[in-house]
Amino acid sequence: MNYWLVKSEPFKYSWEDFLQDGWTYWDGVRNYQARNNLKNMKKGDQVLFYHSNKGLEVVGISEVIREYYQDPTTEDERWVVVDLKPVETLENPVSLKQIKNEERLEGISLVRQSRLSVMQIEKKHFDVIVKLGRKSS
Repeated sequence: MNYWLVKSEPFKYSWEDFLQDGWTYWDGVRNYQARNNLKNMKKGDQVLFYHSNKGLEVVGISEVIREYYQDPTTEDERWVVVDLKPVETLENPVSLKQIKNEERLEGISLVRQSRLSVMQIEKKHFDVIVKLGRKSS
């Protein structure tokens, strides 16, 4: 299993929109590195959902439910989508500030490649973010 992070501006497509829809295809990617990351996603992979631009925080966990296929929003065959479904809303959204200040997240691709909209992350980083986002007992 692999671990990923996708970014969405909440005013365009928020976690709440995603929950209401129940699933979505991840479209609009027009960067080759991000596109290649979509192509590498496998069914069952876990994906952190990050609110970019406004919010700047990881708000939930989703899962790949269909591997890449032609982006239905364009006829250009270079661009692809994957289908995602929401799995869990993080009770404590994990802010970019927290991520940057957390030693265990040193080297995370979210900070190293801050403009990339779809990125692979290490399992250890995924686990730390999920732990920070779940409500403490």
